[in-house]
Amino acid sequence: MGIGTGIVLFVIGAILEFALNVQVSWIDLHLVGYILMIAGAVVFLLSLILLITRRGRRTPPANEEDLL
Repeated sequence: MGIGTGIVLFVIGAILEFALNVQVSWIDLHLVGYILMIAGAVVFLLSLILLITRRGRRTPPANEEDLL
């Protein structure tokens, strides 16, 4: 799950919430849309935080022996 997954979840949730005018008796599509948008935002932010922290930990090798 990465940044792209978060964006896709958010977009699908926005489509369910704002673009569809369909009423289904067994599920509330507006609630599902909000849940997907929140989940997409959380996945996006977590992926971004993990990407930033991973980049900060990498250090170049001190000499050629560390490359082997």
